[in-house]
Amino acid sequence: MSSRRLRSHLPVLLVLALAGLLTSAGAAQAASEPGCQKGEFCLWPADDYGGTPQRFDLRTANPGECIPLPAEFAGSSFANLMSRDVTVYQSEECSTEGDFITYPGGGTFVPDAPFLVRGIQIWE
Repeated sequence: MSSRRLRSHLPVLLVLALAGLLTSAGAAQAASEPGCQKGEFCLWPADDYGGTPQRFDLRTANPGECIPLPAEFAGSSFANLMSRDVTVYQSEECSTEGDFITYPGGGTFVPDAPFLVRGIQIWE
């Protein structure tokens, strides 16, 4: 293709390339978006929000109380869409003897937790 012909097609090629990038970025974001709703804290058993999540909200969990996860479940990724902070614990007793970290509410997404989560605590 001659340089003159290439220059005449350059705007079209740029638009097509940009459209391809936007489409692939949108598809990647849609594939990685977890299905957690506003006001919920959701835990998945696999990295990158894989598997069936455990869901908590203020209708099902009391703030300030330790919430142990079922014995057969350990969270590997999570999302905090509550308006409150949530502490995740390595221990099902919410013990500070193991690892624990508090995550702010309002839209915190953790696709690969630093440890397996076995207990949570929602703060007032």
